[in-house]
Amino acid sequence: MVTLNEDFKPDGKYTGYLLLATLALIVVIWAACCAWMFVDSIFTILIVIGLAVLGVCVVFACIWAPLYYKSVFYHLNDTEMTWKRGVFFRKTGIVPYNRITNVDIVQGPVMRLFGISHLKIETAGGGASKSSAEIQLEGISDPEPLRQLIMDFVRGQKPAAAATGTEYKSQNADLQALLEEVTAIRRLLEERK
Repeated sequence: MVTLNEDFKPDGKYTGYLLLATLALIVVIWAACCAWMFVDSIFTILIVIGLAVLGVCVVFACIWAPLYYKSVFYHLNDTEMTWKRGVFFRKTGIVPYNRITNVDIVQGPVMRLFGISHLKIETAGGGASKSSAEIQLEGISDPEPLRQLIMDFVRGQKPAAAATGTEYKSQNADLQALLEEVTAIRRLLEERK
């Protein structure tokens, strides 16, 4: 459950997804290197070196995935969303709701296996490429309520309390209070004439 003005993290299953995705990438690279090694005449030495490199990469993946998970934080408030992540290179960002144009839910077959999704958030002027987003909320286990919450802020509507567990003061109430105050000031000024 996401609560306004509090940090939240991806689902814990995201660590397993990261580990599997990283290991799959390592295996593909290793397989390509092995295919290249069969052409060479010192093939046995290269296979031993390749297996050693594969072992080091697997250990790296097992260390990196949990560290990356621990580095990811998201935060929603009344006007914007912020994020930070990164093990070696830290990245942070702020996306105001009034710049968001679209929120898509992305779920590939491996994500489906882990029961997680990414929310791909696009912004006005965020770039010409449709393949990249201003921000991705990664590893979300129940993405629809979070997408609805963000889109309610984008549309200027009161978010559903069930989605966040918090109350949100409506913009209409703020505008009404402002109008009443301006009207009272006008009456005072007219009385002074």
